[in-house]
Amino acid sequence: MSYIQADRPLRADVPHRDLREFLERVEAAGELKRVQGAHWDLEMGCLAELVYHSGLEQPPAILFEDIPGYPGYRCTSGLTNSSQRLAITLGFPLSKKPIDIVQHYRNRMKVHKPIPPVEVTDAPVYENVMRDDDVNVLKFPVPRLHELDGGRYIGTDDLVIMRDPDGGWINIGTYRAMVHDEKNLGLWVSPGKQGRQIRDKYFREGKPCPVLISCGHDPLLFLASGNEIAYGLSEYDYAGGHRGQPFEVVKSELYGLPMPARSEIVIEGEMYPGDVRMEGPFGEFTGYYASHRSEQPVVRVRRIYHRNDPIMTIASPIQPPSDFNFSKCVTKSGMIWDEIERAGLSGVKGVWCHEAGCARMFNIISLQQKYPGHARQALHLAASCQSASYMGRFVVVVDDDIDPTNTFHVLWAISTRCDPSQDIDLIKRAWSGPLDPILDMATGTNSRGLIDACRPFERLKDFPQVARASDELRARVAAKFKSVLDN
Repeated sequence: MSYIQADRPLRADVPHRDLREFLERVEAAGELKRVQGAHWDLEMGCLAELVYHSGLEQPPAILFEDIPGYPGYRCTSGLTNSSQRLAITLGFPLSKKPIDIVQHYRNRMKVHKPIPPVEVTDAPVYENVMRDDDVNVLKFPVPRLHELDGGRYIGTDDLVIMRDPDGGWINIGTYRAMVHDEKNLGLWVSPGKQGRQIRDKYFREGKPCPVLISCGHDPLLFLASGNEIAYGLSEYDYAGGHRGQPFEVVKSELYGLPMPARSEIVIEGEMYPGDVRMEGPFGEFTGYYASHRSEQPVVRVRRIYHRNDPIMTIASPIQPPSDFNFSKCVTKSGMIWDEIERAGLSGVKGVWCHEAGCARMFNIISLQQKYPGHARQALHLAASCQSASYMGRFVVVVDDDIDPTNTFHVLWAISTRCDPSQDIDLIKRAWSGPLDPILDMATGTNSRGLIDACRPFERLKDFPQVARASDELRARVAAKFKSVLDN
């Protein structure tokens, strides 16, 4: 099956036009696994778990085909969950090293300028339109991902698109959407998130909140929707700046909201104040059912736009590693690195948000110490910056001889360079959210552990030497005994 249009040859030096062209590029890179016959009820979710827990360093993306009961429809997951797929998403040189992608991301952000979308009048997403009584979200192979989930979730790798009623700017977030029935969805939005703030503005005025939910799209938009960017900056503009070209959008029929012209499936509806139903539970990105079943606003679906033979994007949150956390690790690492350097911190040699920490709960800073207290300064800045503040947990600072992406080396540094009584600080009552499994329910906050795993600055000159061959010796011996090492 080919996804690319015959009128445009595959070129890596121009942005992919849509999800279909992206999938062809991923397949050409050898990073796509096609799966036939997986059922929407639990099998797709479980298979994604098996693939991403297989022990492969960076497992492939998955394209589910021949889904029982849904001929011609497809689902896909894990689109940005490797260094190479993330490079394809962002238009970077291909590399299998995560820290390379972090550096490319940081270099991009030094010159990044938002590019607003352009409105077009015709688009593939308009190939099919369901209206009012004909609306049926279960026309699509909406998965039930986990055995304890409260229902089928059409919104996991989704874009929830809203217009701020005050400033008029467009926000895109990723929030889970559960199917109640053919014409109604439950939308769960975490407190403090921009989508929640926008929704509550409408509700305070007693007005319905219009919403679009895209369920198949360019993974660059999904990447943008899940990152903490400045309030008032549209994710369309942010993603367009990475793309180097504006995204094409078309107006929705009911509310004139801009929807990606090449999205696979877009749902349009509204939420009304006081119109709620029980939603959840859902296995979330922390690897827990941390948010209980609760009353959440209902999206009354009035339009569904979709392409012919649509491809639904899904994300299956599980105990890490999952099918989407890796991409968050890379982008968030770059964002934290930039923030703490803009705050005036020098000497940073690497930042890594570990996937076991769900891309936000275990963050490592590699630092070349330059003065007493330098490591402590790095710890507190990294724990408090915008990109790391929501649901953070641990920050570790290591010396610059430690690769922050190498878990074994980081644990070695903690074990041998950290004196618990001297080198661990605590921050109490920090910003968290309902998905935090260890949330303080009384205050809605958590605490942060700051671990200084650097050699004491005053002992840098006389701290015991590391028992390791020099780089020159390693290179010479490796070259001489290449045949031994290759085998």
